[in-house]
Amino acid sequence: QHMKASFDQFCINVSDLDKSIHFYETVLGFKITHRIEQPGGMNVTEVLFEGEGGNRLQIACHHDVEGPIEHGNAFWKFYISTDDCEGLYERCMDAGVESLSAPVRLDAWPVTAAFIIDPDGYQVEILEHHAETPPLQ
Repeated sequence: QHMKASFDQFCINVSDLDKSIHFYETVLGFKITHRIEQPGGMNVTEVLFEGEGGNRLQIACHHDVEGPIEHGNAFWKFYISTDDCEGLYERCMDAGVESLSAPVRLDAWPVTAAFIIDPDGYQVEILEHHAETPPLQ
């Protein structure tokens, strides 16, 4: 029997819940759908964001962990899809978000891409697909 599986969401650790909520909700425009306080020994607050396409990102703040997020080299980046890369990038710049690179139309693929850094140093690629993007085979 073939079982169906799909990627649902992923969860990143953040050091300052309010800063991250401001970034993902106010600046990037995602909607908060759930806020979960883990009782008992966990001492974690989780917040779930949903985008226009229904895809989700979860953030978790472990309240008993001090200091910045330790990134190591496992995580590279995640993508945000938009129909206006330049506009969303400008909104980020107006909000004081750190930029890695301004929007560029790529030659190898019909997209415009910009790179920004979230409050904990996660690399976020803002990606606008143009009408002629070929379907995956």
